[in-house]
Amino acid sequence: MVKLLTSEERTLKLRPLIETGGWALVDGRDAMKKSFVFGDFVQAFAFMTLVALKAEKMDHHPEWFNVYNRVDITLSTHDCQGLSSRDIALAEIINQAASTAK
Repeated sequence: MVKLLTSEERTLKLRPLIETGGWALVDGRDAMKKSFVFGDFVQAFAFMTLVALKAEKMDHHPEWFNVYNRVDITLSTHDCQGLSSRDIALAEIINQAASTAK
């Protein structure tokens, strides 16, 4: 069973993603979001494909929206209705994928 992040995990793992990783908390729900901008649609779609393959291996799927070169991603764990360690792991994977896709 996936559990919500504890207060300590929010401080140690979530805070760095928000303070230096470009993620932000979503108003009105226990979730985090980030927007990515690429050079063109092909780069954006390549990024989404890479993230999709990694997310599928984790069995944890992002909510996302794509228009041309922009990809907006929201992470939250539906099983526990909020942020979990799965979201932290996927956010780190997404940040790494974005840095290699540009």
